[in-house]
Amino acid sequence: MLASKLETLLNPEENLQGSEVRYITDKVTWQYYERLLTQLQDSLEFRLTYLDGILEVMSPSRNHESIKTRIGDLLLIYFLETNTEYYPTGSMTLRNPEQRGGTEPDESYCIGSNKEIPDLAIEVIITSGGINRLEVYQRLGVREVWFWQNNQFQVYHFRSETIEQFQQTSGYELIKNSELLPSLNLTVLAEFVQHPNPLIAAKSFRQTLNE
Repeated sequence: MLASKLETLLNPEENLQGSEVRYITDKVTWQYYERLLTQLQDSLEFRLTYLDGILEVMSPSRNHESIKTRIGDLLLIYFLETNTEYYPTGSMTLRNPEQRGGTEPDESYCIGSNKEIPDLAIEVIITSGGINRLEVYQRLGVREVWFWQNNQFQVYHFRSETIEQFQQTSGYELIKNSELLPSLNLTVLAEFVQHPNPLIAAKSFRQTLNE
């Protein structure tokens, strides 16, 4: 059934506008999830998220991909202009069979040194709902998660020592500024993400950083 659903999502006649499509099913074994990852390999058509037998398959829209790419482009400028040591890990598949969780962020980075698990994961949210992604990232050991939603960033930092205080957000605290990139003004970054011209946005953002 899931295989036929994927074929439907891929069918251009079913998705003429290139809109974001999400499909969620339960009672999926970890073995099936891994087999599906192998079948899809490095496909750009789908993003898979798995948590305790629930599988979410998302086919990103053009708008989704445009935003995530622009965020990545602007962060690259930030890293270069501030001489920040970074290691991009993109949309690499993160999974932990023992914790029964796995996902593919829109963008991800190791900050300071290269690590097996990225320090920062970024998700572009076009349509709400679906699997609790903070729970997935907590099980994977990601320190900080940014959600781009409603034209702004929401930043969550994991608090291992006070995890019980933030049970509703899987141990993550909602904060105003990134603790991984404390000098980055996320309000300013959000303004340039929304700029209608990517080239002008990139040049202006670089100029802002150098002022």
